[in-house]
Amino acid sequence: MTTAAAPDGQRGEDDDRGGFRAALGGLTTRGRSFLAAGVAAAACAYVLGQADLLRVGLLLAALPLLCVLVLHRTRYRVAASRRLTPQRVEAGAEARVQLRMENVSKLPTGLLMLQDHVPYMLGPRPRFVLDRVEAGGRREVSYRVRSDLRGRFPLGPLQLRLNDPFGMCELTRSFSAYDTLTVVPRTVPLPPVKLTGEASGYGDGHHRSLALAGDDDVIPRTYRHGDDLRRVHWRSTARYGELMVRREEQPQRARCTVLLDTRRIAYQGSGPDSAFEWAVSGAASALVHMLGRGYAVRLVTDTGSTVPSDGSDGFAGSAPDSADSAGLLMDTLAVVDHSEGGGLSRASDVLRAGNEGLLVAFLGDLDEEQAALTARMRGRSGGAVAFVLDSGTWLTGGAVAGTVEARVQQLRDAGWTALAVPAGARLPDLWQQAAGARAESAADTYGGWS
Repeated sequence: MTTAAAPDGQRGEDDDRGGFRAALGGLTTRGRSFLAAGVAAAACAYVLGQADLLRVGLLLAALPLLCVLVLHRTRYRVAASRRLTPQRVEAGAEARVQLRMENVSKLPTGLLMLQDHVPYMLGPRPRFVLDRVEAGGRREVSYRVRSDLRGRFPLGPLQLRLNDPFGMCELTRSFSAYDTLTVVPRTVPLPPVKLTGEASGYGDGHHRSLALAGDDDVIPRTYRHGDDLRRVHWRSTARYGELMVRREEQPQRARCTVLLDTRRIAYQGSGPDSAFEWAVSGAASALVHMLGRGYAVRLVTDTGSTVPSDGSDGFAGSAPDSADSAGLLMDTLAVVDHSEGGGLSRASDVLRAGNEGLLVAFLGDLDEEQAALTARMRGRSGGAVAFVLDSGTWLTGGAVAGTVEARVQQLRDAGWTALAVPAGARLPDLWQQAAGARAESAADTYGGWS
């Protein structure tokens, strides 16, 4: 929630020297018409020598000027706050924005008009009219925003418009505070499938070791509720003065790397239903799913950038702050865009740096060279699954092209579990299909994912 105090009617965006000049610029069409009519009547009265017409002209000209002076000298002090709930939403979901206005001056306000600046992707610009607000009074209004596009969108600043009772003048004061709405990719729940041929350090066997020890443990460690009393280390207990137990297993953590191909040349079309958006949504769904399964996850793009940065094993799904980890990953995917690169060599260099565990790739169109490079990424991973999008069919709605099937087969020959993704495909179905295909294959299968 952000809070800001609006400047009073005399101070604000303009200082005292230019304040009245700015107030003159706030004359409405009615005020300008009255002023012009008054000046014209006064000029005619002077030419014709009509004293009564002169008085009418002066009255017409003085009324808008008097309204400008009164509005300029009015000292409204108004505090405003904006509450955005939630601050992070999936594409297509709504967020609620609540505005609170408080009159902190000793005088009641006149008619107030509020307008909040909202990007056009989030909907129409909200406007509200508040009647008289008593001294110390509060008013609350709210509106909803929604976007089908990912991104970070600023909300604000809030503008306050002051009007005189006759509608002759209108002044605008702006608050300085604003909020940011983060629209993250849509995620879909994935089935909890498990592949056969799991090796040590991955899958269920790995999770058993996590139940006995954590990443920060040392040997021996402090007794925890539920520990087996047969593992009590009495010498350390006597030394430290508290119950200590032995840790018999070293901590291990199953790893999962999600590779997202963002090359512009690898995708056709744009918009929320494009192949690229499907790939981003798929990567987000896989990351959230694997975090929920207790894996240490990492996001890698074709540019070689990683989240978390190089040197980290990834965000730990079993940590208490796994929700924060998922949020950081979603924030990254919220603003990911096409890269201008032509290949996947930088991503390959990152993946060759160590044992990545399970590798899940979301790939766009591949030529023969990039398919061969991707096939070699399989070498040091505990398992590799690729979803290859035929972006051309996402425009026409036709069947998967033969060249895409050839690239998929090339990856399969290298040990990948590869699937072609036609237009409108559902990731949960493909996820289940990949699990079945991997269960049937006995060659080059180790590691596990669920």
